[in-house]
Amino acid sequence: MKKYALHLLLFMLLSFGLKAQELLPFVENFTKSDYNGDNQVWSSCQGADNAMYFANNHNFLRYNGVKWEKYSLPNKTIIRSVFADGDRIYSGSYNEFGYWKRMEGKMTYFSISKGKKLFVGASINEEVWKIFKFNNQIYFQSFNEIFVYHNNSIRNIRIPFLISYCFPIGTKLYVASVNQGVYELKNNKFQKIAGWDLLENNIIHSISENKDKTYIFTKKNGVFVVDKGVLSVWNNPLNSNLKTELIIAAKFINTNRLVIGTASKGLYILDLNAFTFVNVNRYNSLLNNSVLSIDFDQENDLWLGLDNGISHIEINSPYSIFSDNTGVLGSVYAVATLQNNYLLGSNHGVFKYQNKKLEIIPGTQGHVWDISPIQSNFLIGHNDGTFLWNSSRLTKVNAICGGWKLLKSNFDTVYFQANYSGIVIYNGEDFNHFKIVKGFTKPIKNIAQNKKGELWAVDNYKSLYRIKFTPNYEVVAIENITQSNGIKNDYDVKLFSFKNEILFFIHNTWYNFNSISNKLEVNSIFNSSFKDITEIIPIDDNSFLILKEGLFYIVNQVDSKFVWELIPEKYYRGKIINQDTKVFKQGNRLIINLDDGFLTFSPKKSKIKIKNISVEGFYEGSLITEKSNIKHNQSVELNVISHYYGFNNPNLFYQLNSKEDFVPINKGKIILNNLNSGNQEINIYFHNGNGYSEIANYHFNVSRPWYFSIGILLLYFLIISGIFFLYYRWNKIRYTEKLKLKDEELKHQKEILQLELDAENKSKIQEYENHILEIQVQTKASEVAGKSLSIAKQSEMIESIQKLLEVENDISSLKSNIKKAIKLNSINKKEWETFENNLFKSHEDFIKRLYSKYPKLSSKDIKLCIYLKMSLSSKEIAPLMNISFRGVELHRYRLRKKLEINQEINLSNFMNNL
Repeated sequence: MKKYALHLLLFMLLSFGLKAQELLPFVENFTKSDYNGDNQVWSSCQGADNAMYFANNHNFLRYNGVKWEKYSLPNKTIIRSVFADGDRIYSGSYNEFGYWKRMEGKMTYFSISKGKKLFVGASINEEVWKIFKFNNQIYFQSFNEIFVYHNNSIRNIRIPFLISYCFPIGTKLYVASVNQGVYELKNNKFQKIAGWDLLENNIIHSISENKDKTYIFTKKNGVFVVDKGVLSVWNNPLNSNLKTELIIAAKFINTNRLVIGTASKGLYILDLNAFTFVNVNRYNSLLNNSVLSIDFDQENDLWLGLDNGISHIEINSPYSIFSDNTGVLGSVYAVATLQNNYLLGSNHGVFKYQNKKLEIIPGTQGHVWDISPIQSNFLIGHNDGTFLWNSSRLTKVNAICGGWKLLKSNFDTVYFQANYSGIVIYNGEDFNHFKIVKGFTKPIKNIAQNKKGELWAVDNYKSLYRIKFTPNYEVVAIENITQSNGIKNDYDVKLFSFKNEILFFIHNTWYNFNSISNKLEVNSIFNSSFKDITEIIPIDDNSFLILKEGLFYIVNQVDSKFVWELIPEKYYRGKIINQDTKVFKQGNRLIINLDDGFLTFSPKKSKIKIKNISVEGFYEGSLITEKSNIKHNQSVELNVISHYYGFNNPNLFYQLNSKEDFVPINKGKIILNNLNSGNQEINIYFHNGNGYSEIANYHFNVSRPWYFSIGILLLYFLIISGIFFLYYRWNKIRYTEKLKLKDEELKHQKEILQLELDAENKSKIQEYENHILEIQVQTKASEVAGKSLSIAKQSEMIESIQKLLEVENDISSLKSNIKKAIKLNSINKKEWETFENNLFKSHEDFIKRLYSKYPKLSSKDIKLCIYLKMSLSSKEIAPLMNISFRGVELHRYRLRKKLEINQEINLSNFMNNL
């Protein structure tokens, strides 16, 4: 009795904290926008194909873990119930029931009740609220009738009273009336259960058997138990709470755990052995508090049909989540275990989580970086100093602000604390007295030690340092290791201690320190396995946590290999604190800090089962079959179905046509775009920690594009052949015509050339003749000019002499006047110059030719040559040159010498032929 009182007190305390934070299983919610349906989900079940099916008002829903499908009945009535049996999914609705079968990737409905005249008379307004199997027959139950379906025949049983539901328990079929108690249906007759009078005027929503006891769940009056034929109120502390609730559904998970769904307080998950429970509700994770239906999948996880949405609760997952949805807690940076409770350090202060209540420790408000257990106390690294808490009292032990990390030396009793302004050293557990590492005032976030008298430190922003001490911890040397090793980019250095060796991750490269050469050396083992990581956090000597591309991995060293184990992203999506992620141990469980809470799990229980991976392909909304005609350059959707919805739903990868890259599969869906023609092969892989293992494959064929089909190719061949033939014929005709034109052109060109030659010859001859004629004309003109001048002068002189003879009588005077007349009529110098100029101009071409051949000729020689060309005799030349006849002959002789011609050649002919 005393034990029961204690349990009752505990449950009463917990009942007052129903809105307090809980350590909960993972809850995955689906809103009506996810499944594109209505609010209420009245019933659910899992089919033989492992897909989940739901009765969602006017919608029949199917979910395979990847894709939601929505269907409706032909008469568009409300669906109230679903039940799976073999490859059939039975459904019940208003004046209608039947079953669904999956055919060619879609659900097809077959009516059982149609045309049977079942809903007539008093049965005109029946709704089938429950479907179950009993004695190998399918029962469709409304509030007034039962329809039994067997071997394609239907019989109906009219119920003489209003009922809530029927419950098949073993070999018995209980029928719960609304106000007359519980009956058993035997041989189509209703027999009231004796001794169950307490259940009268109670609406019963569930009856289940567990450990030879029958549990009866009423809507408003809690739970009753039948033990050895005796009905009594359930002797459990929670039952008093349940009497104030509206119980809608209840089921046993196993012999020790029970779930109860209520109309306004969400879901209770009870541990019957520990007398504890968890309340999952809208305050902490559900979409709403009204649970209309409960069902299990093959992992024995829960599926809740809610008044507005669907929730999947992984009650058998090794992962549990603590999350504060109020915002009071803030982001968690440190976690320490406190017996069965937790001490949480966040950016809002230090909180104690105990008895499902979260309370801040007064005086700790502010940013907390670290909580380290020291014996029975906890040292707190706080933004405002360093505090010591011993479960009842908080003491500020010093003013060292921003204690990021506390490290106990492996070689003596001292503690090192990395903080905002450097490093302090505590001698033993006396945290009131400390020594500051002198000459080292930098924000140090991480420290490690693997050698006495030496400490490694990492700046919050950049650089790696090695500090050497005397035995009394006086600083001997502080060395900037990244700088001395010539590493220019040393921002965000990671320091990692593993198996008594300290490793450094600097600019995406792993190093270890060689104390002999006093240099950093590239660590080939870690570089080959852990490049491109975001964070690395130690767990113990054999394992550590990796954060890579937004995913957590537990890495264990087995012999000389590193085995990776992925922590599914859904448990921490959007809650990682990146560089401030830490791992804390609680016995065999691990704790990872998150925004607004933490994640806890047991690594040994987190092995995923891999089996029955199937792939469905869809093209233009239809299932891909061998007859599917998938067009070139189109999109194909593949659903990779693991048939698990909870923890065992693996993270998979795929390869298309054996390409090298392993592509992660996001939420089981692969979208392939712009596919080339031909056979497409998709291989599905699971990463088992050591490598990729193929677990499934899928093939489909993409048709050739229309422009490469056989008919079109034949048409191409005919067209191209025709083009080549026409081209050949055209070229041949063109070539023949070209030859003819060429011949004509050559003939024409020949004629033209001949005409041109004739014309040119004629022109040249005519030009030559004109030239000769011009020369002759010029020569004659010169001769005429010369002779005309001479004649004119002679005539003038004769006329003057005649006049003198007629006038003068005196001989002496006559002589004198005749001489004067001769002198007056002689040609003056100016007239000679004019004559010579005209002479030279008229023989200009001749003079050029003469000079070109005989450039040493004088002007007198040229003048003589002109007169010779004019065919003048020496006698005629003499007065023109104003020399004697003999002088002309002498000049002719000298000219022959200059021209190098002998006496046989006539000079006049020579000049004319020049």
